[in-house]
Amino acid sequence: MATVRPFAALRPPKNLAEKVSSLPYDVMNHDEAVSMARGNAQSFLHVCRADIDTSEALIHAPETYAKSRENLEKFVAAGTLVRDEKPCFYIYRQMLWGRVQTGIVGCASVDEYLDGTIRKHELTRKEKELDRIEHFDACSAQTEPVFLAYRKHEGIAAVVREWIRFHRPDYDFRTDDGVSHILWKVDDDAAIAAIRDGFAEVPALYIADGHHRTASSAAVSARRRAAHPDYAGTEEFNFLMAVIFCDEDLFIMDYNRVVRDLNGLGEAEFLAKISEKFDVAPAGTPGPFAPRRKHEFGMFLGGRWYAVAARAGTFDEADPIASLDCAILQANLLAPVLGIADPRTDTRIDFVGGIRGLGELERRCRESGNGAVAFALFPVTMADLFRVADAGEIMPPKSTWFEPKLRSGLFLHEIER
Repeated sequence: MATVRPFAALRPPKNLAEKVSSLPYDVMNHDEAVSMARGNAQSFLHVCRADIDTSEALIHAPETYAKSRENLEKFVAAGTLVRDEKPCFYIYRQMLWGRVQTGIVGCASVDEYLDGTIRKHELTRKEKELDRIEHFDACSAQTEPVFLAYRKHEGIAAVVREWIRFHRPDYDFRTDDGVSHILWKVDDDAAIAAIRDGFAEVPALYIADGHHRTASSAAVSARRRAAHPDYAGTEEFNFLMAVIFCDEDLFIMDYNRVVRDLNGLGEAEFLAKISEKFDVAPAGTPGPFAPRRKHEFGMFLGGRWYAVAARAGTFDEADPIASLDCAILQANLLAPVLGIADPRTDTRIDFVGGIRGLGELERRCRESGNGAVAFALFPVTMADLFRVADAGEIMPPKSTWFEPKLRSGLFLHEIER
Protein backbone atom coordinates (compact mmCIF):
# COMPACT_ATOMS: atom_id res chain seq x y z
CA MET A 1 0.00 0.00 0.00
CA ALA A 2 1.17 3.55 -0.73
CA THR A 3 2.82 5.82 1.80
CA VAL A 4 2.11 9.50 1.14
CA ARG A 5 2.86 12.07 3.77
CA PRO A 6 2.53 15.85 4.15
CA PHE A 7 5.49 18.23 4.12
CA ALA A 8 6.24 21.88 4.89
CA ALA A 9 6.65 23.29 1.42
CA LEU A 10 8.80 26.20 0.35
CA ARG A 11 6.49 28.21 -1.90
CA PRO A 12 5.84 31.76 -3.07
CA PRO A 13 3.41 34.10 -1.32
CA LYS A 14 0.12 34.54 -3.11
CA ASN A 15 1.04 37.84 -4.77
CA LEU A 16 4.18 36.32 -6.34
CA ALA A 17 2.94 32.87 -7.38
CA GLU A 18 2.28 33.72 -11.00
CA LYS A 19 5.56 35.61 -11.38
CA VAL A 20 7.64 32.85 -9.78
CA SER A 21 6.03 29.91 -11.55
CA SER A 22 7.64 28.52 -14.68
CA LEU A 23 7.36 25.65 -17.09
CA PRO A 24 9.36 22.53 -16.09
CA TYR A 25 13.10 22.60 -16.65
CA ASP A 26 13.10 19.97 -19.39
CA VAL A 27 10.53 21.36 -21.86
CA MET A 28 12.74 24.12 -23.24
CA ASN A 29 16.29 24.64 -24.47
CA HIS A 30 18.75 27.18 -23.10
CA ASP A 31 17.77 30.02 -25.42
CA GLU A 32 14.07 29.48 -24.75
CA ALA A 33 14.70 29.50 -21.00
CA VAL A 34 16.66 32.75 -21.29
CA SER A 35 13.80 34.31 -23.23
CA MET A 36 11.14 33.10 -20.78
CA ALA A 37 12.99 34.53 -17.76
CA ARG A 38 14.03 37.81 -19.39
CA GLY A 39 13.00 40.78 -17.23
CA ASN A 40 11.78 38.58 -14.38
CA ALA A 41 14.34 38.18 -11.61
CA GLN A 42 11.80 36.11 -9.65
CA SER A 43 11.22 33.49 -12.33
CA PHE A 44 11.81 30.01 -10.94
CA LEU A 45 13.93 29.29 -14.01
CA HIS A 46 16.75 30.99 -12.11
CA VAL A 47 16.62 28.00 -9.76
CA CYS A 48 15.67 25.04 -11.98
CA ARG A 49 17.61 26.29 -15.04
CA ALA A 50 20.47 28.32 -13.58
CA ASP A 51 22.37 27.95 -16.85
CA ILE A 52 20.44 31.10 -17.82
CA ASP A 53 22.67 32.88 -15.29
CA THR A 54 25.91 31.04 -16.16
CA SER A 55 26.03 29.92 -19.78
CA GLU A 56 24.84 27.20 -22.11
CA ALA A 57 28.37 25.77 -22.15
CA LEU A 58 28.17 25.30 -18.36
CA ILE A 59 24.68 23.78 -18.34
CA HIS A 60 25.88 20.62 -16.53
CA ALA A 61 28.87 22.16 -14.76
CA PRO A 62 29.33 22.41 -10.96
CA GLU A 63 29.17 26.19 -11.32
CA THR A 64 25.60 25.99 -12.58
CA TYR A 65 24.43 23.67 -9.81
CA ALA A 66 26.07 25.99 -7.27
CA LYS A 67 24.28 28.92 -8.92
CA SER A 68 20.97 27.09 -8.50
CA ARG A 69 21.65 26.77 -4.78
CA GLU A 70 22.72 30.42 -4.55
CA ASN A 71 19.58 31.60 -6.33
CA LEU A 72 17.37 29.41 -4.16
CA GLU A 73 18.92 30.87 -1.02
CA LYS A 74 18.39 34.39 -2.40
CA PHE A 75 14.72 33.60 -3.09
CA VAL A 76 14.27 32.44 0.51
CA ALA A 77 16.14 35.43 1.97
CA ALA A 78 14.07 37.85 -0.10
CA GLY A 79 10.75 36.22 0.80
CA THR A 80 10.18 35.09 -2.79
CA LEU A 81 9.82 31.60 -1.34
CA VAL A 82 8.44 31.08 2.17
CA ARG A 83 8.39 27.90 4.23
CA ASP A 84 5.03 26.75 5.58
CA GLU A 85 4.91 26.42 9.37
CA LYS A 86 3.75 22.80 9.50
CA PRO A 87 3.63 19.77 7.22
CA CYS A 88 0.59 20.03 4.95
CA PHE A 89 -0.92 18.46 1.89
CA TYR A 90 -1.76 20.73 -1.05
CA ILE A 91 -4.51 20.35 -3.64
CA TYR A 92 -3.33 21.39 -7.09
CA ARG A 93 -5.91 21.88 -9.84
CA GLN A 94 -5.20 22.59 -13.51
CA MET A 95 -7.77 23.55 -16.13
CA LEU A 96 -7.21 23.54 -19.90
CA TRP A 97 -9.76 23.56 -22.74
CA GLY A 98 -12.59 22.97 -20.27
CA ARG A 99 -10.88 19.93 -18.77
CA VAL A 100 -10.01 19.76 -15.07
CA GLN A 101 -7.42 17.62 -13.31
CA THR A 102 -6.97 17.80 -9.56
CA GLY A 103 -4.11 16.23 -7.64
CA ILE A 104 -2.68 15.95 -4.14
CA VAL A 105 0.80 17.40 -3.54
CA GLY A 106 2.65 15.33 -0.98
CA CYS A 107 5.71 13.17 -0.48
CA ALA A 108 5.89 9.54 -1.59
CA SER A 109 8.33 6.97 -0.27
CA VAL A 110 11.68 6.41 -1.98
CA ASP A 111 11.67 2.85 -0.63
CA GLU A 112 8.34 2.21 -2.34
CA TYR A 113 9.86 3.38 -5.62
CA LEU A 114 12.68 0.91 -5.07
CA ASP A 115 10.36 -1.99 -4.16
CA GLY A 116 7.91 -1.38 -7.03
CA THR A 117 4.94 0.04 -5.11
CA ILE A 118 5.58 3.13 -7.24
CA ARG A 119 5.54 1.61 -10.70
CA LYS A 120 7.31 2.86 -13.82
CA HIS A 121 6.73 2.37 -17.53
CA GLU A 122 9.74 4.13 -19.10
CA LEU A 123 13.49 3.68 -19.23
CA THR A 124 15.69 6.52 -18.03
CA ARG A 125 18.89 7.91 -19.49
CA LYS A 126 21.82 8.12 -17.08
CA GLU A 127 22.98 11.53 -18.31
CA LYS A 128 19.53 13.02 -17.67
CA GLU A 129 19.37 11.39 -14.25
CA LEU A 130 22.80 12.76 -13.35
CA ASP A 131 21.75 16.32 -14.15
CA ARG A 132 18.88 16.31 -11.64
CA ILE A 133 20.93 14.32 -9.12
CA GLU A 134 23.53 17.07 -9.03
CA HIS A 135 20.85 19.77 -9.08
CA PHE A 136 18.75 18.31 -6.24
CA ASP A 137 21.85 17.51 -4.22
CA ALA A 138 23.29 21.00 -4.61
CA CYS A 139 19.97 22.63 -3.69
CA SER A 140 19.30 20.11 -0.90
CA ALA A 141 15.76 20.16 -2.23
CA GLN A 142 13.53 18.56 -4.82
CA THR A 143 12.79 21.65 -6.82
CA GLU A 144 10.18 20.12 -9.15
CA PRO A 145 7.59 17.43 -8.49
CA VAL A 146 7.10 14.00 -9.98
CA PHE A 147 3.74 13.40 -11.72
CA LEU A 148 2.09 10.28 -10.25
CA ALA A 149 -1.27 8.63 -10.84
CA TYR A 150 -3.48 6.22 -8.91
CA ARG A 151 -6.72 4.36 -9.46
CA LYS A 152 -9.61 6.32 -8.01
CA HIS A 153 -10.14 6.11 -4.24
CA GLU A 154 -13.47 7.52 -3.13
CA GLY A 155 -12.23 8.47 0.33
CA ILE A 156 -9.49 10.70 -1.07
CA ALA A 157 -11.90 12.16 -3.62
CA ALA A 158 -14.37 13.05 -0.86
CA VAL A 159 -11.74 14.93 1.17
CA VAL A 160 -10.69 16.88 -1.91
CA ARG A 161 -14.28 17.78 -2.82
CA GLU A 162 -15.10 18.97 0.69
CA TRP A 163 -11.92 21.00 1.09
CA ILE A 164 -12.39 22.80 -2.21
CA ARG A 165 -16.04 23.46 -1.40
CA PHE A 166 -15.37 25.22 1.89
CA HIS A 167 -11.96 26.89 1.43
CA ARG A 168 -10.57 29.67 -0.70
CA PRO A 169 -7.53 28.82 -2.84
CA ASP A 170 -4.09 30.12 -1.98
CA TYR A 171 -3.28 30.58 -5.69
CA ASP A 172 -5.54 31.10 -8.68
CA PHE A 173 -3.96 32.36 -11.90
CA ARG A 174 -3.82 31.64 -15.61
CA THR A 175 -0.58 31.34 -17.57
CA ASP A 176 0.13 32.45 -21.12
CA ASP A 177 -0.42 28.92 -22.45
CA GLY A 178 -4.07 29.10 -21.35
CA VAL A 179 -3.74 26.82 -18.31
CA SER A 180 -5.40 27.83 -15.04
CA HIS A 181 -3.49 26.86 -11.89
CA ILE A 182 -5.29 26.73 -8.54
CA LEU A 183 -3.76 25.61 -5.23
CA TRP A 184 -5.28 25.00 -1.80
CA LYS A 185 -3.22 24.32 1.35
CA VAL A 186 -4.70 21.51 3.45
CA ASP A 187 -3.55 22.28 6.98
CA ASP A 188 -6.32 20.72 9.09
CA ASP A 189 -5.05 17.70 11.03
CA ALA A 190 -8.19 15.62 10.44
CA ALA A 191 -8.12 16.26 6.68
CA ILE A 192 -4.39 15.52 6.55
CA ALA A 193 -4.97 12.21 8.35
CA ALA A 194 -7.85 11.31 6.02
CA ILE A 195 -5.71 11.87 2.92
CA ARG A 196 -2.81 9.92 4.38
CA ASP A 197 -5.12 7.05 5.42
CA GLY A 198 -6.76 7.06 1.99
CA PHE A 199 -3.45 6.55 0.23
CA ALA A 200 -2.61 3.77 2.70
CA GLU A 201 -5.47 1.86 1.02
CA VAL A 202 -4.15 2.48 -2.52
CA PRO A 203 -2.22 -0.61 -3.70
CA ALA A 204 0.15 1.20 -6.08
CA LEU A 205 1.16 4.55 -7.49
CA TYR A 206 2.25 4.99 -11.10
CA ILE A 207 4.76 7.39 -12.61
CA ALA A 208 2.87 9.25 -15.30
CA ASP A 209 5.62 11.76 -16.06
CA GLY A 210 8.96 12.42 -14.39
CA HIS A 211 10.82 9.10 -14.47
CA HIS A 212 14.16 10.92 -14.43
CA ARG A 213 13.19 13.11 -11.48
CA THR A 214 12.03 10.04 -9.58
CA ALA A 215 15.25 8.14 -10.24
CA SER A 216 17.29 11.23 -9.37
CA SER A 217 15.45 11.72 -6.08
CA ALA A 218 16.16 8.09 -5.19
CA ALA A 219 19.84 8.52 -6.03
CA VAL A 220 20.13 11.64 -3.87
CA SER A 221 18.37 9.76 -1.08
CA ALA A 222 21.02 7.04 -1.36
CA ARG A 223 23.74 9.68 -1.06
CA ARG A 224 22.17 11.16 2.04
CA ARG A 225 21.66 7.73 3.59
CA ALA A 226 25.33 6.95 3.02
CA ALA A 227 26.24 10.23 4.70
CA HIS A 228 23.91 9.43 7.63
CA PRO A 229 24.33 5.68 8.25
CA ASP A 230 22.23 5.96 11.41
CA TYR A 231 19.22 7.37 9.51
CA ALA A 232 15.82 6.41 10.93
CA GLY A 233 13.82 6.39 7.68
CA THR A 234 11.64 9.32 8.64
CA GLU A 235 14.04 12.00 7.39
CA GLU A 236 12.87 14.12 4.47
CA PHE A 237 15.54 12.69 2.16
CA ASN A 238 13.70 9.35 2.30
CA PHE A 239 10.76 10.87 0.44
CA LEU A 240 10.15 12.45 -2.96
CA MET A 241 7.78 15.29 -3.81
CA ALA A 242 4.93 14.42 -6.14
CA VAL A 243 1.60 15.62 -7.46
CA ILE A 244 -0.66 12.56 -7.39
CA PHE A 245 -3.69 12.52 -9.69
CA CYS A 246 -6.67 10.19 -9.89
CA ASP A 247 -6.57 8.31 -13.19
CA GLU A 248 -10.07 9.48 -14.15
CA ASP A 249 -8.84 13.09 -14.32
CA LEU A 250 -5.86 12.51 -16.58
CA PHE A 251 -5.64 13.09 -20.30
CA ILE A 252 -2.92 11.53 -22.42
CA MET A 253 -2.45 13.18 -25.80
CA ASP A 254 -1.20 11.58 -28.99
CA TYR A 255 2.57 11.37 -29.51
CA ASN A 256 3.22 11.45 -33.24
CA ARG A 257 6.11 10.64 -35.58
CA VAL A 258 7.76 12.34 -38.56
CA VAL A 259 10.37 10.54 -40.68
CA ARG A 260 12.53 12.76 -42.85
CA ASP A 261 12.73 10.50 -45.93
CA LEU A 262 11.29 7.30 -47.39
CA ASN A 263 14.48 5.26 -47.03
CA GLY A 264 15.16 5.47 -50.78
CA LEU A 265 11.68 4.39 -51.82
CA GLY A 266 9.33 6.20 -54.18
CA GLU A 267 5.85 7.01 -52.88
CA ALA A 268 4.17 4.27 -54.92
CA GLU A 269 6.70 1.65 -53.78
CA PHE A 270 6.37 2.81 -50.18
CA LEU A 271 2.56 2.54 -50.28
CA ALA A 272 2.80 -0.94 -51.79
CA LYS A 273 5.17 -2.12 -49.06
CA ILE A 274 3.12 -0.85 -46.12
CA SER A 275 -0.05 -2.29 -47.67
CA GLU A 276 1.33 -5.74 -46.89
CA LYS A 277 0.61 -5.19 -43.18
CA PHE A 278 -1.87 -2.30 -43.16
CA ASP A 279 -5.11 -1.34 -44.88
CA VAL A 280 -4.35 2.01 -46.55
CA ALA A 281 -6.91 4.38 -48.07
CA PRO A 282 -7.07 8.12 -48.78
CA ALA A 283 -8.71 9.92 -45.88
CA GLY A 284 -12.33 10.64 -46.67
CA THR A 285 -12.40 14.00 -44.92
CA PRO A 286 -10.67 17.28 -45.76
CA GLY A 287 -7.78 18.39 -43.58
CA PRO A 288 -5.72 16.28 -41.18
CA PHE A 289 -6.92 12.78 -40.38
CA ALA A 290 -6.93 12.00 -36.64
CA PRO A 291 -7.19 8.30 -35.72
CA ARG A 292 -10.57 7.45 -34.25
CA ARG A 293 -9.66 4.22 -32.45
CA LYS A 294 -6.76 2.01 -31.43
CA HIS A 295 -4.70 0.43 -34.22
CA GLU A 296 -5.70 3.14 -36.68
CA PHE A 297 -3.21 5.78 -37.85
CA GLY A 298 -3.30 8.97 -39.81
CA MET A 299 -0.52 9.24 -42.41
CA PHE A 300 0.55 12.38 -44.27
CA LEU A 301 2.44 11.63 -47.47
CA GLY A 302 2.91 13.56 -50.67
CA GLY A 303 0.64 16.40 -49.57
CA ARG A 304 -2.35 14.23 -48.66
CA TRP A 305 -3.71 12.33 -45.67
CA TYR A 306 -4.38 8.60 -45.55
CA ALA A 307 -6.23 6.38 -43.11
CA VAL A 308 -4.02 3.44 -42.16
CA ALA A 309 -5.24 0.48 -40.10
CA ALA A 310 -3.15 -2.41 -38.75
CA ARG A 311 -4.41 -5.77 -39.96
CA ALA A 312 -5.37 -8.51 -37.53
CA GLY A 313 -2.52 -10.94 -37.01
CA THR A 314 0.23 -8.35 -37.37
CA PHE A 315 0.46 -7.91 -33.58
CA ASP A 316 -0.41 -9.76 -30.36
CA GLU A 317 -3.43 -8.12 -28.74
CA ALA A 318 -2.73 -9.98 -25.48
CA ASP A 319 0.76 -8.51 -25.14
CA PRO A 320 0.72 -5.19 -23.18
CA ILE A 321 3.65 -3.83 -25.21
CA ALA A 322 3.18 -5.37 -28.67
CA SER A 323 -0.45 -4.21 -28.76
CA LEU A 324 0.47 -0.54 -28.27
CA ASP A 325 0.09 1.46 -31.47
CA CYS A 326 3.59 2.91 -31.22
CA ALA A 327 4.95 -0.66 -31.03
CA ILE A 328 2.77 -1.82 -33.94
CA LEU A 329 4.00 1.06 -36.08
CA GLN A 330 7.61 0.44 -35.12
CA ALA A 331 7.55 -3.33 -35.68
CA ASN A 332 5.55 -3.35 -38.93
CA LEU A 333 6.53 -0.12 -40.67
CA LEU A 334 9.20 2.10 -39.16
CA ALA A 335 11.82 -0.63 -38.79
CA PRO A 336 11.21 -2.96 -41.76
CA VAL A 337 10.17 -0.34 -44.34
CA LEU A 338 11.80 2.93 -43.30
CA GLY A 339 14.88 1.46 -41.62
CA ILE A 340 14.31 3.11 -38.22
CA ALA A 341 15.84 0.32 -36.12
CA ASP A 342 16.29 2.34 -32.92
CA PRO A 343 14.01 5.36 -32.60
CA ARG A 344 15.94 6.52 -29.53
CA THR A 345 19.07 7.24 -31.55
CA ASP A 346 18.04 7.50 -35.23
CA THR A 347 18.30 11.13 -36.36
CA ARG A 348 15.86 10.58 -39.23
CA ILE A 349 12.83 10.44 -36.92
CA ASP A 350 11.27 13.25 -34.90
CA PHE A 351 8.55 13.01 -32.25
CA VAL A 352 5.79 15.60 -32.05
CA GLY A 353 3.56 15.96 -29.00
CA GLY A 354 -0.15 16.20 -29.68
CA ILE A 355 -0.34 19.64 -28.08
CA ARG A 356 1.18 20.98 -31.33
CA GLY A 357 -1.68 19.65 -33.47
CA LEU A 358 -1.62 17.62 -36.67
CA GLY A 359 -0.89 20.75 -38.70
CA GLU A 360 2.62 20.57 -37.25
CA LEU A 361 3.08 17.21 -38.96
CA GLU A 362 2.13 18.71 -42.30
CA ARG A 363 4.48 21.66 -41.77
CA ARG A 364 7.46 19.46 -40.98
CA CYS A 365 6.84 17.22 -43.97
CA ARG A 366 6.54 20.13 -46.37
CA GLU A 367 9.70 21.77 -45.04
CA SER A 368 11.75 18.61 -45.33
CA GLY A 369 11.73 18.43 -49.12
CA ASN A 370 12.89 14.81 -48.98
CA GLY A 371 9.63 12.92 -49.33
CA ALA A 372 9.01 12.91 -45.58
CA VAL A 373 6.11 11.01 -44.07
CA ALA A 374 4.26 11.64 -40.82
CA PHE A 375 2.11 9.39 -38.65
CA ALA A 376 -0.64 10.48 -36.26
CA LEU A 377 -1.27 7.95 -33.48
CA PHE A 378 -4.29 7.28 -31.32
CA PRO A 379 -3.39 8.26 -27.74
CA VAL A 380 -2.26 5.70 -25.20
CA THR A 381 -4.85 5.36 -22.41
CA MET A 382 -4.37 5.28 -18.64
CA ALA A 383 -5.55 1.66 -18.77
CA ASP A 384 -2.69 0.93 -21.19
CA LEU A 385 -0.20 2.62 -18.88
CA PHE A 386 -1.44 0.67 -15.84
CA ARG A 387 -1.38 -2.58 -17.79
CA VAL A 388 2.23 -2.10 -18.86
CA ALA A 389 3.43 -0.96 -15.44
CA ASP A 390 1.58 -3.75 -13.61
CA ALA A 391 3.27 -6.27 -15.89
CA GLY A 392 6.67 -4.78 -15.04
CA GLU A 393 7.21 -3.87 -18.68
CA ILE A 394 8.64 -0.76 -20.33
CA MET A 395 6.81 1.21 -23.01
CA PRO A 396 8.53 2.12 -26.27
CA PRO A 397 10.09 5.60 -26.29
CA LYS A 398 7.83 8.61 -26.74
CA SER A 399 4.62 6.75 -25.95
CA THR A 400 2.78 9.22 -23.72
CA TRP A 401 2.31 12.98 -23.80
CA PHE A 402 0.57 14.41 -20.73
CA GLU A 403 -0.97 17.86 -20.88
CA PRO A 404 -1.06 20.26 -19.14
CA LYS A 405 2.43 20.24 -17.66
CA LEU A 406 2.90 20.76 -13.94
CA ARG A 407 4.04 24.27 -13.13
CA SER A 408 7.39 24.61 -11.36
CA GLY A 409 8.12 26.90 -8.44
CA LEU A 410 4.76 26.59 -6.68
CA PHE A 411 6.14 24.17 -4.08
CA LEU A 412 9.57 22.76 -3.19
CA HIS A 413 10.53 19.95 -0.86
CA GLU A 414 13.61 20.49 1.28
CA ILE A 415 15.30 17.15 1.86
CA GLU A 416 17.65 18.31 4.60
CA ARG A 417 18.00 21.52 6.59
